[in-house]
Amino acid sequence: MTMDAGFGPSALATPANGITITRLAATPFLLYVVLRSSPSYGALAFWFILSCTDGVDGWLARRQGTTRSGAFLDPLADKFVAIGAMAALVATGQFWWLPVSIIAAREVGISAYRASVGRHGVSVPARPLAKAKTVVQDLAVGFAVMPAVGTRHPGFATGWLWAAVVLTVWSGALYLIDGAKTATAGTVDAM
Repeated sequence: MTMDAGFGPSALATPANGITITRLAATPFLLYVVLRSSPSYGALAFWFILSCTDGVDGWLARRQGTTRSGAFLDPLADKFVAIGAMAALVATGQFWWLPVSIIAAREVGISAYRASVGRHGVSVPARPLAKAKTVVQDLAVGFAVMPAVGTRHPGFATGWLWAAVVLTVWSGALYLIDGAKTATAGTVDAM
């Protein structure tokens, strides 16, 4: 049994979008807490809430109707929150700049790629690996801001960060492959 969609694809003011916009607006406060007091339980609680609300807005969107604005805002919020938190952890010396730079470059590059091919009618949906990548990025940040891990076992969080790098690069390569296949199939279908 499925629920009828409550919002059409062009809707802007939806509960899912409200949560996404709240996540974006709360991110500077998260970064402040991370910069001032990480690792701390305050930073961990803030991070946990922002990470969990990513799943909540997706759940609401699937139940009430996905929108084009949500399809744009949700991944933007995901990247803003995750890359912002990682950059703050670089600033505090908890993360090394290289893995965070690789992740940030991939996220920006793939977002630009998806937008570019989208203008040509090519849709490149996310694979389950991309979802796993997001979870591992979230875990890396969570472990870094958790006092029991970030203070006593910082290498544990760093290990998760490098695992996130591997998944981030791998899923990025799959986006490029899928986009090329979809574009080629579209060209063949148009002939």
